[in-house]
Amino acid sequence: MTNHIVLFEPLMPANTGNIARTATGTNTKLHLIEPLGFQLDDKHLKRAGLDYWDTVDITIHPNLEAFMQTLADTDELFLISKFADRSYTQANYQQQNHDYYFMFGKETTGLPEEFMQLHRELALRIPQNDQNIRALNLSNTAAIVIYEVLRQQGFPGLEMVHTYEHDKLK
Repeated sequence: MTNHIVLFEPLMPANTGNIARTATGTNTKLHLIEPLGFQLDDKHLKRAGLDYWDTVDITIHPNLEAFMQTLADTDELFLISKFADRSYTQANYQQQNHDYYFMFGKETTGLPEEFMQLHRELALRIPQNDQNIRALNLSNTAAIVIYEVLRQQGFPGLEMVHTYEHDKLK
């Protein structure tokens, strides 16, 4: 079982850098679907990801169709969208023989409407007050979703406790 964050045509390097940092810290694979709104050597992208870029498991896909062709029959794809009727907490992410993919749309327009219509049953929503904001920040949204997934899976491969030489709580 492997978890994957998929970014459809991301525009903002800082968001992608933050998501890359979350991905490497949670043993999650990162997929970027082109075109990107920045170069992968962008200084803002690198700054947001800090010095973790060499540990990010990242795959670049030339377009949405190419990404979709990489999915296997046992893969579970979820589309994260404010337009979904079902909450991200209502899905089960615990099947051992499945990889889980969470696709997030472009910061300005989200996922393509036609694609969303074709895969309506795969859409999940993070509850929010839609009268106060248009949408949550992309990197925050990815972190919220992946940590719910990991919680359901029992945080596999992650340290629940770590002892530090200069522990501020000791």
